[in-house]
Amino acid sequence: MTAEQIKEVSLKHFAKNGYEGASLAHIAEDVGIKKQSIYTHFKGKDELFLHLCQDANENEIKSVIHFIESNQARPIKDFLSDFLLRSIDRYGENVSYQFWTRTSFFPPNHLHELVMNMVNHYLDKLEELFIPIIKKAVAEGTISSIIGEERATAAFLGLLDAILVEMVYGGPERLTKRLDASWYVFWHGLSKD
Repeated sequence: MTAEQIKEVSLKHFAKNGYEGASLAHIAEDVGIKKQSIYTHFKGKDELFLHLCQDANENEIKSVIHFIESNQARPIKDFLSDFLLRSIDRYGENVSYQFWTRTSFFPPNHLHELVMNMVNHYLDKLEELFIPIIKKAVAEGTISSIIGEERATAAFLGLLDAILVEMVYGGPERLTKRLDASWYVFWHGLSKD
């Protein structure tokens, strides 16, 4: 039994039930250990949860960097649209992303500041990664220079936030409706088409 096994099982519990609903006793049972054995690796639930937050933060930044490196030569419209679609797929398939999304919306009250520092770091990193891509599209004339790369990036991240909200609260039908309408307005407001 290792800390990694505990974290893997814990991630599923926290993603599904949130901080308050996840039980160290149930986690230990699923790992096949006694609850006390968790304390060999983690001081308690808070430390375990914060380790998972840090891991998810790092994993999501790596995932975004990988997407950018694999897709940056594509037309900006396809690149941005596919990033949103990728986020939807990732939420459906990846427990770490489910956990990260849920945690960013519902951090435990007593850990709120620590969690939100990580969330804000993630959002700042997204902005840092997307600004040069959008700046390039502005320079190429695909995106209107009136808007500017910082405003366009902020608007895109706002669109991503709206999609995440619908993934968590709205369900597939509402998500599709919001994505279609928001993307249409976003792109036509941004582009020179």
